[in-house]
Amino acid sequence: MTTLNTLHHCSYKIQLHLVACTKYRRKVITAEMRDRLGEIFGDTLRKWEGELLEFNGEADHVHALISINPKTQPSKLVNNLKTVSSRLIRKEYPEQVAQFYQDKPVFWSRSYCVISCGGSPISVLKQYIQQQEAID
Repeated sequence: MTTLNTLHHCSYKIQLHLVACTKYRRKVITAEMRDRLGEIFGDTLRKWEGELLEFNGEADHVHALISINPKTQPSKLVNNLKTVSSRLIRKEYPEQVAQFYQDKPVFWSRSYCVISCGGSPISVLKQYIQQQEAID
């Protein structure tokens, strides 16, 4: 049974898979930086009334499974996650980041991938909707 979150006038469960890549896919992220990025994403999501469900990544990208509420615009959230984490990572790991980007104020690529996930597969939802009785 799926547990739903609620607001005043709705019930919801919105989960997204976010993939963010470093600028030029440079392999700048260390294990320590990855852990810190997970903390930053979690803190930022709480401010947006969301939740970080899972976080991991490699040297040139990260994956985050996040839960958001219906008031949240995904593109604005992703922009904020990337802006905040870039600023803090560049501040906390200046030597590591400078090896790849010199003094440029960059960390993340402008692009990202966000995919909705969770719940029933599309085929099951389609079948359920098709089986609803028509109103005469």
